[in-house]
Amino acid sequence: MPARIGLGFDIHKLVPGKGFRLGGVEVPAEVRLEGHSDADPLLHALVDALLGAAARGDIGEHFPDSDERWKGADSRIFVERARQVVEDARLTIGNVDATVFLEKPKLGPLKKDMCKLIARLLDIDVSNVSIKAKTLEGFGSIGSSKAVAAQVGVVLHEP
Repeated sequence: MPARIGLGFDIHKLVPGKGFRLGGVEVPAEVRLEGHSDADPLLHALVDALLGAAARGDIGEHFPDSDERWKGADSRIFVERARQVVEDARLTIGNVDATVFLEKPKLGPLKKDMCKLIARLLDIDVSNVSIKAKTLEGFGSIGSSKAVAAQVGVVLHEP
């Protein structure tokens, strides 16, 4: 089957708080992510990758931060709607490959839950979802624990 590739990237600032959501999963921490919605950079990058592969715009076009409906919104809604856009375009999701960039906390114990949740949201087998976590070893805003970023690639198949 012919394939279409989409790439997404997102970054959010860390501020004092009590935990944050990443990949739709609660991450215990002494900081939170700042943003208009729930500020989940992994799911936001996933949405951009899905929409990009389908050539249907980006997250800002579908869920603008100027729209109060999305203030504090759960990013899982964005993923479900992006999946619907993909399905409406008569495309199927092949796989998801994601990298999360953060200094701490370590994501090892949470990656499996993130993969399961993303697979469920996209209605694909969990074996088609990969999440890696990388530190920046002290470099830049991510390395100094001031931000979390995610990069996601997806493959969509045409009929």
